[in-house]
Amino acid sequence: MKEILDFYLQLSQNNNKPWFDAHRAEYEAVKKKATALAEEFIKGVALFDPRCKNLQPKDCTYRINRDIRFSPDKRPYKDWLGIYVCPGGKKSGMAGYYIHFEPATDTYLMCGGLYNPTKEVLKSIREQIMLEPDAFHKAVQSCGKDFGLNWDNALKRFPVGFSADDKHSEYYRLKSFEITQFVTKKDVLGKDYLPNTLAQLKKCHEFNELLNKCADFVR
Repeated sequence: MKEILDFYLQLSQNNNKPWFDAHRAEYEAVKKKATALAEEFIKGVALFDPRCKNLQPKDCTYRINRDIRFSPDKRPYKDWLGIYVCPGGKKSGMAGYYIHFEPATDTYLMCGGLYNPTKEVLKSIREQIMLEPDAFHKAVQSCGKDFGLNWDNALKRFPVGFSADDKHSEYYRLKSFEITQFVTKKDVLGKDYLPNTLAQLKKCHEFNELLNKCADFVR
């Protein structure tokens, strides 16, 4: 893991094509290690979420090249590593399990849930909350106290058709349903990082199952 973090830190400080080309052999070695990590992560997740068992690393990892066509930020490469394991793979629009490593900002985290769902899935989730508010709240709570929902981009007002008077109505304001636990670099470099991470993310299974039921409903 140290080699992966060291490479991405160096890349963040030298985010240009000449440097990357000169260090391509290092990148290929790091990519191989990241692929092995993704394989182990997939296997671990599949033990408690069987819908993920046939995924390949390419289904759960991201290209290092950034899409800079419409961005004012012209840095050509991602200086972070992310692995997202969910039913159908990263493009499926399903809730899943994510790990993220970003040495430049000292950001290391794990997530359950669903980031930025489509408007159809978002409406389905809100309707599920309206129908069974206690079940939704229980699913959130089942993730444990070390996980937290992201309220930064929540709506200021309640969406049309959903009442502030409903039980657990605060969840209506969410536009994204990822639930996050931050860890430290020391955690990531520890020999038990992956088993500890899987043990924590297993707690998110009930939450993910509920979200994926909502996603399946509008497919």
